[in-house]
Amino acid sequence: MSRYTSNQYQAKQADAQGVIHYNDIEHEIWSELYQAQISLVHRHMVNEYIEGLAILDLPNHRIPQCSEISEKLHNITGWQVEPVPALIGYDRFFDLLANRRFPAASFIRTREDFAYVKEPDIFHEIFGHTPLLTHPQVAAFSQAIGELGRNLTADNHAWLARLYWFTIEFGLIKQHNNDTSDVVPMGSGLASSPTELIYAATSEATERRPFDVMDVLTTPYRIDIKQPIYYVLESFEQLSAIAERNLLADILQARKMGLQEPHQALAMAS
Repeated sequence: MSRYTSNQYQAKQADAQGVIHYNDIEHEIWSELYQAQISLVHRHMVNEYIEGLAILDLPNHRIPQCSEISEKLHNITGWQVEPVPALIGYDRFFDLLANRRFPAASFIRTREDFAYVKEPDIFHEIFGHTPLLTHPQVAAFSQAIGELGRNLTADNHAWLARLYWFTIEFGLIKQHNNDTSDVVPMGSGLASSPTELIYAATSEATERRPFDVMDVLTTPYRIDIKQPIYYVLESFEQLSAIAERNLLADILQARKMGLQEPHQALAMAS
């Protein structure tokens, strides 16, 4: 996904030692977000996310440095977290993923945007994304998206971005327990959102569709509203199967098909 900030948010720069300095208010916002989310993710998120969160043992009272997370992640799946400036395009985003580096915007939202922030902030990047990067299939899928993306022409980037959006960012997944299965949130955008996590997990207003690559590639989305459509993976193994497809051929076919008509909720929000 193209990472950006509005005029409201500016990236924080690391010092000569690679340390990003946050003030007391910014650390307090992290702590408040953590406290607001921790019980919700334990209640609603997929088990593998909870396991990754325990492995990383994120601080609850301060914003962690990317180097702290990188040290743990690298020992597990070979991934690292790299602070990025306020704006990176698809080219750099996909190149970072291909090299197992997750781009982390360095600012944190204000209290005015506490419940929902359109721009990906450090809480979203660290609390939302990194726990599942401890999972080998999520880590491999993310790298595969990056490898494909950096070899695509620019006019195909947005099509591939939909695949990332409806899996890593806002995907749901079936969690199998003995002879039963429940549909639960998986995506990082859900894990880091105090309002959309509950919505995705419990709302009857949203549509939950079985995951189909061509359906996903042709489904428009917006970043500034709760998602009216979520796609449900059968398992983490399905991510491996998706990565093994000829996704370039899928994208070219999707372009011939064209985008679906926007969901009514997208049109109403315009």
